[in-house]
Amino acid sequence: MSAADELLDIVDENDKVIGQSPRGEAYARRLRHRCVFIEARDTEGRIFVHRRTPTKLVFPSMYDMFVGGVVGAGETYDDAALREAEEELGVSGLPRPELLFKFRYDDAAGRSWWSSVYQVRCELPVDPQAEEVAWHDFLPEDELERRLPDWEWVPDGLAAYRRLTEQRRATR
Repeated sequence: MSAADELLDIVDENDKVIGQSPRGEAYARRLRHRCVFIEARDTEGRIFVHRRTPTKLVFPSMYDMFVGGVVGAGETYDDAALREAEEELGVSGLPRPELLFKFRYDDAAGRSWWSSVYQVRCELPVDPQAEEVAWHDFLPEDELERRLPDWEWVPDGLAAYRRLTEQRRATR
């Protein structure tokens, strides 16, 4: 089954399931669905950063400071977070990611999805999926911050990162 054929739950503005659709159709028709973002840090506290492959359906060849993806039909956010983190990092046996917050992402192009943001510590050697990840590294947070104006970032990941950094500053 191709990624475009994967079945997603379609949700309303309150994140209530109102139907299902194949991913390709959901993207083409701009149907609101669910996604997970997982900030993965290594044992030194560095953040996993990667550039998406040019074949990705959404935001090809852009950089991201999260691993993650869509929540499948009938799947929970928590289960999707663990599945996506293990798939994209190419590991097995990660601890369950910790939920930090949830928000609705909306952009000027009419795309919208409910997004749950998580964090996880990855103490395993990573081997990212070649079909998902074109380049990767664990970057110190200050280096990531320096790269923000220079690299083309996925807009939803950047929105999640800004919310996450604001939340962390507010709780210090």
